[in-house]
Amino acid sequence: MLFGIHLTLLIGPTVAVPAPPFVIEALQSASVSFSDDGQSACQITFQVGRGGPLDALDSPLLSTPLLNVFNRVILIVTLNVTPRVLFDGIITDWQYSPSMEPGQSTLTLTVEDVTVMMDREEKSAEHPAQDETIIALKIIASYAQFGLIPFVIPPLVIDPPIPIERIPVQQGTDLQFLRQLAARYAYVFYVTPGPAPFTNTAYWGPPIRVGVPQRALSVNLGGETNVDRIGFRFNSLQPTTVSGQIQDRTTNATLPVQTFASLRPPLAAFPAWLVNLPNVRRTQLRASGLNAPQAFARAQAMTDSSVDAVEANGELDAVRYGDLLQPRALVGVRGAGYAHDGLWYVKRVTHTVQKDSYRQQFTLTREGLGSLTPVVVP
Repeated sequence: MLFGIHLTLLIGPTVAVPAPPFVIEALQSASVSFSDDGQSACQITFQVGRGGPLDALDSPLLSTPLLNVFNRVILIVTLNVTPRVLFDGIITDWQYSPSMEPGQSTLTLTVEDVTVMMDREEKSAEHPAQDETIIALKIIASYAQFGLIPFVIPPLVIDPPIPIERIPVQQGTDLQFLRQLAARYAYVFYVTPGPAPFTNTAYWGPPIRVGVPQRALSVNLGGETNVDRIGFRFNSLQPTTVSGQIQDRTTNATLPVQTFASLRPPLAAFPAWLVNLPNVRRTQLRASGLNAPQAFARAQAMTDSSVDAVEANGELDAVRYGDLLQPRALVGVRGAGYAHDGLWYVKRVTHTVQKDSYRQQFTLTREGLGSLTPVVVP
C-alpha cells in the first residue's frame, strides 16, 4: 500500500536501527508533544504478553536491551509516500502495567528530545569575550554526536563583553543557560527533529512568525473542512508594557526606559494591546548592571513575550488534513469568520498515532483579532 500513513521505529543504544518485528507488532500507540517553550516528549505504548515456552521467565519486550533507558529512538512518519522525521529522542523512563486480563498488560516508554542530554550536568563556566550568539553556537556545537545543526539568529542589540569590564558566567546546565540567554531577548531555544534521520536542528532565536504558511485549517466549509473542532479564547489581561529607569553601566547616567508595542511581525489587524490601550497592564523594569541598549532590549523582550492575547485550541485528523501540522511556524485559518481567520503562530502540537488513526491536537496564538490577509491559501 503506497498511500496512507506508515510509522517507522528506529531504536538502539548507540546507533538507532529498525526495530525487530516482535517490537513493531507489540506497538499500540505513540504520542508526541511539541511546544515552543519547552522540551518535546514522546510516549510509546506497547502491548506486553508471553507467547510461548521461551517466554516463561519474562516477556521478550521486558528482557530486550533495545528498550533500555538512554537508548535513542527515532520515529519516521510516511504520509502519502513522503517520509518525515516525527521525533528523535532519548528514552528516560518506562512504566510497566501488568493486567489480570489477557493481552491488557502494557509497557510505556517516555522519550525526551535530545536536549535532555544538555540538561544532565550543572556547570560553573566562564565565557570571556563572547556574546550570547557566540556562546549559543559554541554550546550547540559541543553536542554534535546527536546530529545537532545550529540555527542561531543574532539579536538586534549585541553587546560584546570586554573582559576587563565583565565576563559572562554560566551557573547551571547548558540547556538552562541557553534558555536564560534566549529569554533576555524574548527568544526561544528548542530542537526539532530532521530534516533527515539522525539529524536535529537546534534553533536559538525569535519565534518564527514569517515565511510560507502551512496548509490552511478549514472550518465550516463543507467538504473542504479539515478540522474536527476548534475554539478561540481572548485574554485581555495578557499584553504588558514596561517602564522604568536604568543607570547606564558605561556612562553612569540615569535614563528612562519605556516600551509601547511589540516589535514582532504582526499577524492580526487589531492587536489586543491597541484595542485595550487605556487598560494595558504596566510593569516595572527591575534590573541593574546594564547599559542603555541592554536595558531597552530586556524591556522590549518582556513586552514582545506578552502580546499573544488570542489563543485557538483544536483537533484534526492527519489523513483528512493531508499533512503534518508543524509547531513553531505559521498556519492559515479560514471559515471561522473575519475576526479569527488569517495567519496564526502554531505554539503547540500533539501527535497521537495508533494503528487505525492519526490525530493532531494544536494550540495557535496571535496578538489580536482580524485578518491581515484577504485570502488564506488552502
